[in-house]
Parts: sequence; structure tokens; C-alpha cells
Amino acid sequence: MIYVFDGSFYGLLCCVFETFEMREWQAIPVSNDHFQQDMFTPFRTIETIEARAERIEKGIRSSFGDAFFNEVYRAYLSEDSYAWECVHYLIVQQFKGQNIVSDYGDAHVLYFHQTLKKVSRERHRMKAFIRFQKSADNLYVAVIEPDFNVLPLILAFFKNRYADQTWLIYDVKRDYGALYNKTTIEEVILSKSEQRDLNPSEIALALDPKETLYQSLWKSYFKSTNIEARRNMKLHLQHVPKRYWKYLTEK
Repeated sequence: MIYVFDGSFYGLLCCVFETFEMREWQAIPVSNDHFQQDMFTPFRTIETIEARAERIEKGIRSSFGDAFFNEVYRAYLSEDSYAWECVHYLIVQQFKGQNIVSDYGDAHVLYFHQTLKKVSRERHRMKAFIRFQKSADNLYVAVIEPDFNVLPLILAFFKNRYADQTWLIYDVKRDYGALYNKTTIEEVILSKSEQRDLNPSEIALALDPKETLYQSLWKSYFKSTNIEARRNMKLHLQHVPKRYWKYLTEK
């Protein structure tokens, strides 16, 4: 049985609810975007009902702890359809009393933990590679394009680090961002023209008069600290993959 859901986290939790309600232990969740109907496999559309999702969330937290729930959420943020299947499988097995979280001999469990490592690595890189530009109205703007949807995982870090500044981090790959106003963090969605203004290759954002100077100083610092004789591009690319370069001021 295929469970077709809307691709949201709560939608995935509703698939878990449906599995127990219908006792369909072999069900596989598939998002609308990835579902391809065929004449041999039965499917059912799963409605996202907040009360059901919250019931599953409460059950996970109370039975297996907040740490496990956070891991489930991080794996979901990978946007990997097979990882979502593994999340569903793992939650169902845990509720059935089979503690398999550390059973790396199970292909689903192994992939789940491999996904967690990849998401955590991307989160760490975003903390290191995000570069803010100060606009004329004192808003610090940063554009990102991570492999995984890690923006929710880094907001607390930047809120604590830049608590006295107003900033916007925008994920152009997923078309949404987070705006911090020194008090709260709000989700924002920009129009296409506003997104073009954020394009680092043709920045149209009205910058603070000193921003260009700071960027020049930053580039000069990196150039002066570089030792050409010890240049190792292969090692450099391992630590700073090329896909991030267009958002790094020093590049």
C-alpha cells in the first residue's frame, strides 16, 4: 500500500497514524511530488490532520524522548523520499515495541543514520559559510542554497550570535527565508523580483556605504594570509565545496 501525502512533516506523521489505524504494516509513504501511479500498486491519499500528527508527536516524545523526535525531524529535512520511508518504518517499529534504532544491520536504520550525518554536515557548513551583507536600512541579508532544508536547524544559532541585529537568511532553492527583528523570527517569502535583487552575481540590494569597504578588507585579509606555495586545491574543495563559492564574499 502506498500512502500519498502532501510532503509536510505533519503529513508524514499522519501516515504513521494511518498505518496503525488500518494495520497496514507494509505501507510506504510517498509525497505528491514523487508519486507515480501504476495499475498494480494500491494507494490511498492521506489527509494532513493536525490533531493526528500532534498525537503521534506526543507519543514519540513521551515514549522515546525528545532526542529521538529531533532526529526524526532532521531526517525529514533531508527531503529524501527514501529517508522519509525509513523514518516512517522506524517510528512504526518503535511503537510496535521493536527497539531497532541501533540495529545497523537493518537497511532502513542504516540509511536513517547516514541521512542524519549528511544533514548535520550541511547544517555545520551553513553555520560556517553564511555571509551577511548590510543594506542601507541596517538589515543584514544572507542568501543560501543548501543541499538539504537545514534553515530551521540554524536559526537558533544565528539568533543567539546576532541577537542585537536585524537579519534575513533566505533559501533561494526552497523559496523561503527567516527574518529576525531582534525579538522574534518570522518566515518570509519573497517575490521573484525581490529574489533577483538578492542574487550575489548581480546584487541590486541598496547596501550600506561601508559594506563595500568591509568586503574589500575581507578579501584583502584572505589574500594576504594565503601561502601560494602551500596551496592544495583538492583539500580546499573537500572543506569548501565549489557550490558554496558564489555566496562567499572572499571568493
